[in-house]
Amino acid sequence: MAVQSVKFTLNGQTYDLTYDSTNSCWKATISAPSATSWNANTDHKYHGTVVATDDAGNSTTATITDFAALGLRVLEKTAPVSTITYPTAGAYITSSKPTITWTVTDAGAGVDTSTISLKIDNGTAITSGITKTAITNGYRCSYTPGSALSEGSHSITVNAKDNDGNAATAKTAAFKVDTVPPSLTVSAPAEGLITNQSTCTVSGTTNDATSSPVTISVAVNGGTPATPTVSGTGSWSTDVTLESGANTITIVATDSAGKTTTITRTVTLDTGAPVITAVTLTPNPVDAGATYVITVTATD
Repeated sequence: MAVQSVKFTLNGQTYDLTYDSTNSCWKATISAPSATSWNANTDHKYHGTVVATDDAGNSTTATITDFAALGLRVLEKTAPVSTITYPTAGAYITSSKPTITWTVTDAGAGVDTSTISLKIDNGTAITSGITKTAITNGYRCSYTPGSALSEGSHSITVNAKDNDGNAATAKTAAFKVDTVPPSLTVSAPAEGLITNQSTCTVSGTTNDATSSPVTISVAVNGGTPATPTVSGTGSWSTDVTLESGANTITIVATDSAGKTTTITRTVTLDTGAPVITAVTLTPNPVDAGATYVITVTATD
């Protein structure tokens, strides 16, 4: 009796082996499956079977229970994908302890959660304290710094690998922390100004060390605001039209982070001339060189 054929089955495919008389064995060269074996079995391998049949029709089957070598580990070559969701590149944020969020996904071997890391600025990679919430094919991650970030520019970098050891391309986002509202001074008009001019000049200066340029809006009595241009030195000026009577002028400075500083001025427009209703001179007539009293009654 002699072995007539040997067949190998793996991942649903069966292959015929060829007898190698030189080495007295059965062999075949096979292309590995295109997908990772990570999810195939608990040992993350594809389990094959071998069936040997003799010329009398008798057959023997060997499985991974018989030969550990029948477990084939297949590694994918597609790396996971990381995406930073907050803060995004170029963002101005108003919290010094922002909750940083990002996602890592891998549709093949899956994300190796132990490799998920975050680096803030040039610090060491952070791997603990990261919250990882399962999503389709991966995880939504979040981390809140224990110490407040300083005002100004910062960057974050996220990294991860999949269970087959493929490293995601590191993703980085640069942003600015701005917790301080812009400075604002109003040099004109003075608070409580009373004028007979219907046009009033409103002017001042503004600045923000972190989030320049600053925009200015000037509104009278809640109307449509004017938006004067802010110069490179922070000065600004605009003319507004007053209504008869008391006017509230609201000046708002807004930096690139959305933080605001507000100043109001009250200006009264009075265009009505006073009315003189009575004039008396007492005594009248008066002796030369003596004093007299003039009394005037006037209203406005």
